[in-house]
Amino acid sequence: MPKGRLLYAQSGGVTAVINATASAVLASARRHRVHALWARNGILGALREELYDTRKLSPAAVKALAHTPGGAFGSCRFKLKSIEQDRARYERLIDVFRAHDIRWFLYNGGNDSADTALKLSKVAGEMGYPLTCVGVPKTVDNDLVGTDCCPGFGSAAKYTAVSVAEAALDIAAMADTSTRVFVYEVMGRHAGWLAAAAGLAGEGEDEAPHLILFPERAFDEAAFLARVDAVVKRVGHCVVVVSEGIRHPDGRFVAEAGGKDDFGHTRLGGVGPLLAQLCKEKLGLKVHWTVPDYLQRSARHLASKTDLAQAMAVGKAAVELALAGQNGVLAGIRRLSDSPYRWKVVAQPLEGIANQEKTVPDEFLRADGFGISAAARRYLAPLIRGEAPPPYGKDGLPLYPRPRLPLLPRKLPEWTG
Repeated sequence: MPKGRLLYAQSGGVTAVINATASAVLASARRHRVHALWARNGILGALREELYDTRKLSPAAVKALAHTPGGAFGSCRFKLKSIEQDRARYERLIDVFRAHDIRWFLYNGGNDSADTALKLSKVAGEMGYPLTCVGVPKTVDNDLVGTDCCPGFGSAAKYTAVSVAEAALDIAAMADTSTRVFVYEVMGRHAGWLAAAAGLAGEGEDEAPHLILFPERAFDEAAFLARVDAVVKRVGHCVVVVSEGIRHPDGRFVAEAGGKDDFGHTRLGGVGPLLAQLCKEKLGLKVHWTVPDYLQRSARHLASKTDLAQAMAVGKAAVELALAGQNGVLAGIRRLSDSPYRWKVVAQPLEGIANQEKTVPDEFLRADGFGISAAARRYLAPLIRGEAPPPYGKDGLPLYPRPRLPLLPRKLPEWTG
């Protein structure tokens, strides 16, 4: 049995398949006879010394995690600053790791999580503590570099494409006497990957979505209204998909609400209703809008089979990379071919990943900027492929178990922040 313990933690917005990654981490640790702990509410649990002993989870409970959405033992939005600014917190983490003999740390998250894992690996080295840190990719935004796609995105993309296709049929049926413009707002502050996924719902110019607005392209109000007007006159209705983070030509968010969130990001105020109101006021059309918000990232009932497989694969690989001493790396996905779709998990240095952002490339956007190209379809289509429904109970609802574990006794003074 390897000496020491492994600590796993989840960070940022959870997804439909992040617990599948956790399931694979725990199963792989058990195969390697490694004692795995789980931090409550991400890195905050490590700072607070709130750790769960996963050995108390039965094999059936570990397996059931794979079809349960959300974060089984909590996540967090908590960004550690630079090593110089947050030295005390980094040293506290190493103290906790030392107290519980944690030699491997797996942080499952996006850009900020990759940054935390990288910094922790450096601090541990400076303090002479033997710690191997591995980043495990996760984000519905799909904006993490160092991986072809991010587990969690494929399922959110499938939910988006299906929801847009279904809603479009509803709008088309009622457009003659009801809604003419329907605006569907998706997540995506700086990267329009989810908006792009909506493009899979239809192909021809008369098929929904008729317009997609990306953060990668400046918002032109006049061009937008002219296109909506033309589509309504030609088709009878117009379905618009918009990323929450579209910007004016001067760089301001169209839906900037003022203030900052815990990560220092500008708070956004809802671009979907704003655009719908614009169409109502300027074009005199009846409008409707929706913001699926958490629904798009938690819809485990509509998970992509590809996404589930990749989520589990990065969890398994992360354990193996950590035990092999691959410090400061990400368990990233590398695409080998589009058709047939083939991929594998490879180690990528966190040094070139932390605090970087992968946006939708120009070649994935249609020339007019209002849709996706054939290249985008080739990239996106395999990621939403296949169904992976959860088991259902007699009441017709999915079986989503909620595991309960006691926290390990603390060995250090309480952390006060």
